[in-house]
Amino acid sequence: MGQTVRFGVSMTEDLLTELDDWIARKGYPNRSEAIRQIVRAFVSEAKWEQGIGNVCGAFTVIYNHHNHDVAHELTHLQHKFGDIIVCTTHVHMDEARCLEVVILKGDVNQIKTFLEAAAGFKSLASVSPSFVSI
Repeated sequence: MGQTVRFGVSMTEDLLTELDDWIARKGYPNRSEAIRQIVRAFVSEAKWEQGIGNVCGAFTVIYNHHNHDVAHELTHLQHKFGDIIVCTTHVHMDEARCLEVVILKGDVNQIKTFLEAAAGFKSLASVSPSFVSI
């Protein structure tokens, strides 16, 4: 972690008021911490879009376990991408639905390839990927 550097930012009063309201809603202790978090999110998103660096995160799906094709496709996908999968968790939600969380860590382009492959599954009830740069 590098040395902290101070710098000034100019903005309109209206924008500053909006920022302060957002900071209060989110519970940040001060403007500096809020701006650091905003910049971290921006940099992480830019790296994701550009395919730069490593990321970690979770791919969460809900599906009907009576559809054996989906379970088979998920298992096959996990075997194919075993080098970037840290772990998986499978939960039986009710009589028909399962929730599966796949924790991934690796090169952003490998993670994108995994997500593109999973996007081809037609029978997923819900899909929620979430990743950050590391």
